[in-house]
Amino acid sequence: MARLARFFVKDQPQHIIQRGNNKDIIFAHEADYQFYLEYLAEAAEANDLKIHAYVLMTNHVHLLASPLHEQSIPKTLQSLGRRYVQYFNRSYGRTGTLWEGRYRATLIDSDQYLFTCMRYIELNPVRANMVRHPKNYPWSSYHHNANGKADALVTPHNLYLSLSKDEAIRQAKYAALFKDRLSQLELESIRTATNKAWVLGSEKFKKRVEKLSGRRTSPKPRGRPKKNED
Repeated sequence: MARLARFFVKDQPQHIIQRGNNKDIIFAHEADYQFYLEYLAEAAEANDLKIHAYVLMTNHVHLLASPLHEQSIPKTLQSLGRRYVQYFNRSYGRTGTLWEGRYRATLIDSDQYLFTCMRYIELNPVRANMVRHPKNYPWSSYHHNANGKADALVTPHNLYLSLSKDEAIRQAKYAALFKDRLSQLELESIRTATNKAWVLGSEKFKKRVEKLSGRRTSPKPRGRPKKNED
């Protein structure tokens, strides 16, 4: 079966997941995380990809990023991926691939899902029972978005900036979003859309993307169509 074309809308955020092959570890030591972040920032800048949120887990990576052209995401991940595999293999005396295969991505309706997706990403270590709060996990954008820690990798989204003109108030409002966990429906919606490469958003947003892309943005309803009563 032919692969479906990736969705692309200029400057529209996408939730991206890249996993280690067979769920193997891709970060073993602190230096690995630092190397990855350094060259992710370099590759993203070179390919016009704006990153709003991220988390590096031991065997996979989540990004929320807005591409400025159709090749922004694939070229960023290809460039970084090759460089990181060379680094990782050299560091640990291994050979072969490191990545599962194609990265997974879903186009998101920022008006409806931007903050939900940011929370989903930065709460990953909490759901994995690695820490009790995202502030305790060092390898995510939470420290920048909620605490103002300098992070050259992060480009704030306009909706994030609209929380307040005052930086301290903006960060406090963002941190307050983490008082509640995501609902099961929110978790399942994000996971399904990303794993199946569907669009995450309102029906109005999906219809707009369908017109732009020429393909469905969600699965067809299950079951046979109803027969005409006449």
